[in-house]
Amino acid sequence: MRYLSWISIVRLGLVQLCLGAVVVLTTSTLNRLMVVELALPAVLPGLLVGLHYAVQITRPNWGFLSDSGGNRTRFIVLGMAALALGGFLAALGFVVMADTFWMGMAISIAAYVLIGLGVGASGTSLLALLATATHPRRRAAAATITWLMMIFGIAVTATVVGKLLDPYSPALLLKLVAGVGVLVVAVTGLAIWGIERRHGGVAQPQSAPQSFRIGMAEIWAEPRARHFTLFIFLSMVAYFMQELILEPYAGLAFGLTPGQSTQLSGAQNGGVFFGMLTVGIAATGLRIGSLRLWVIVGCMGSAAALLAIALAGQVAGGIALLQPAIIALGLFNGMFAVAAIGSMMALAGEGREQREGTRMGLWGASQAIAAGAGGLIGAALVDMARHLMDVSTAFGVVFALEAGIFAGSALMAAHIIDARRPPAMARMVPGE
Repeated sequence: MRYLSWISIVRLGLVQLCLGAVVVLTTSTLNRLMVVELALPAVLPGLLVGLHYAVQITRPNWGFLSDSGGNRTRFIVLGMAALALGGFLAALGFVVMADTFWMGMAISIAAYVLIGLGVGASGTSLLALLATATHPRRRAAAATITWLMMIFGIAVTATVVGKLLDPYSPALLLKLVAGVGVLVVAVTGLAIWGIERRHGGVAQPQSAPQSFRIGMAEIWAEPRARHFTLFIFLSMVAYFMQELILEPYAGLAFGLTPGQSTQLSGAQNGGVFFGMLTVGIAATGLRIGSLRLWVIVGCMGSAAALLAIALAGQVAGGIALLQPAIIALGLFNGMFAVAAIGSMMALAGEGREQREGTRMGLWGASQAIAAGAGGLIGAALVDMARHLMDVSTAFGVVFALEAGIFAGSALMAAHIIDARRPPAMARMVPGE
């Protein structure tokens, strides 16, 4: 088969960019509008966002369909269309809530279900295509490129839509969300056009199992696939546990203002960006270390940074330690994320043939469930701990627990991820 060229990898990254552009509107912009403009309790948009994660338990189904259907491109484009429609319906549901709450809520529930289905169908099929058509030597770089483009899409969409939405009106909100939806579907169609056919990433329907149940049973019977699923869940719970408690910790334990804590969050995301970039350059360009090594470094570095964050609340002058520790957490989180995704792409092709989509779907579902559960677990544990001890200690205990989970994830990675480096290749590989 012809492997993906760098240009084709960037084109697929545009699809990931489009996914991030729509999702950020529903998980960030609409959340803020519900809490501020409608004065709704914050738990309500939180539950809606959790619903879209829960629906992504269907990812293995979408992966299986893309394996057996022989056309991943179709699921990528149709999934993006469903996501765009879901995003518009979510905005419409918010607007209707202002006059008829329950009708708006019904529309919103349907919208977030559609968003979860769209992300599952498009995202899983995209990752399966990347896994089957990317040269082993380029998987770390491909993961870096596509995820950095997703972060770029999130940042640009949030910034541009935020500026255009002022002064706010319901009609303007619907217009902007509809415009983003049309744009991402068009960009996705143009970006993906012809790549699957040209690079031989098409799944062969005749070699796929006849039913989803049989296909899943075959994948679950593979020890490495099963163990990697558990690793993804455990490590992603650790990754997301701090999501809802880091900024409150900065405010309650150190007295930082909302603006100052938001700046810390921005510094953490900057660290994530550079962590991802580091692995992409080191593993692909400089050939330093295997993906397994970078996963372990990312997990152990994240654990150390979390312990430093916990320690900052226990020592005099700990505020000086807080920002460097949070930046370090972002840096090692980024390293872990890209290396884990690269490992996922490599493992997707192992075992029975023509099951790449099903494996990616299984791991994507594990990640989505962990993302939804991790934040809630972290917040719930902090609430319980605050009844038993002072604020700094309560948060510190949860951060320490999160560090322990990351350390356990590193031990799992050492046993289930192949330590071999990708094979050497010439300056130009097939498909260039």
